[in-house]
Amino acid sequence: MAAVALRGVHKSFGTTRVVHGVDITIEDGEFCVLVGPSGCGKSTLLRMIAGLENITGGEIEIGGRVVNHVHPKERDIAMVFQNYALYPHMTVGKNMGFSLNLRGESDAVIAERVRKAAEILGLTPYLERYPRQLSGGQRQRVAMGRAIVRDPQVFLFDEPLSNLDAKLRVAMRTEIKELHQRLKTTTVYVTHDQIEAMTMADKIVVMHDGLVEQIGAPLDLYDRPANRFVAGFIGSPAMNFLPGKASGTKVSIGSGFEIPISQNLSARDVLVGIRPEHLEIADDGFEAEVVVIEPTGSETQLFARVGGQEIAAVFRERHEFAPGQRIRLRPKAECAHLFDPSSGQRI
Repeated sequence: MAAVALRGVHKSFGTTRVVHGVDITIEDGEFCVLVGPSGCGKSTLLRMIAGLENITGGEIEIGGRVVNHVHPKERDIAMVFQNYALYPHMTVGKNMGFSLNLRGESDAVIAERVRKAAEILGLTPYLERYPRQLSGGQRQRVAMGRAIVRDPQVFLFDEPLSNLDAKLRVAMRTEIKELHQRLKTTTVYVTHDQIEAMTMADKIVVMHDGLVEQIGAPLDLYDRPANRFVAGFIGSPAMNFLPGKASGTKVSIGSGFEIPISQNLSARDVLVGIRPEHLEIADDGFEAEVVVIEPTGSETQLFARVGGQEIAAVFRERHEFAPGQRIRLRPKAECAHLFDPSSGQRI
């Protein structure tokens, strides 16, 4: 196992700069998730750690060794790709042991390593099958097994679950997390799915347009987002943002509805962030018009209009709503977030 450090890492393709001076430290044994929308630079960053992309500037360190000019196979990392990348003419066992074969390991060592990895991943009954005879989840396990047998310092995962259906994604998410808890190998995992990030990570790195917006534990990012982008990206459904006016220890939103705040602010415009799950039905709330109701069984998601702006609310208890109905919603004041309307930074 090994720590991974990125210091001032830049990447440009010609004159186009895609990663802008990224600094990240991933501790030994940590599960770090790089998350952000498509095109934010997270996969490029992962490929630079792997050595599949050259870096334009800065340093990448794995296990205390700067690896900027070290060949990928000498970095002691193992990568799991989105499309599994299995050899169709090889059995599961041969696929898993292929890298060890290239390394010149003995047949006995390969067989033992493959056996152990297959036991961990529940693949023992499938070792003589071919990839075409497996389900998508089983193929992804084989790809993970191929990484495990190498016993690397660092695992790299590039959106490994995006080709799976929703139910299987949830199951594989649990399996990967359980695998990490068992092996304790430093892991860097890329996804655009913030639910994956929240449920799997020890540390989340939120990226946007080639920049790191915030680094922290999942609940730290949820409870104290550094800016509007992180606030809107972490959490599902996304955070609501309502224009407001702060004065002293109160903020007014909507038609004069006031929320008490812990800060004492001079009169100014603010953006009030309220998570859907922090809204409740109350007679003394602000008025909203119901637009769409989405019952999921365990909860009800409601989309409503407030002063021409659509907001979302989530209720664990069951309510009878109808489109066009006027209701009153009250935010939990202690859960409200304030942001600067122009910079988007947390106040």
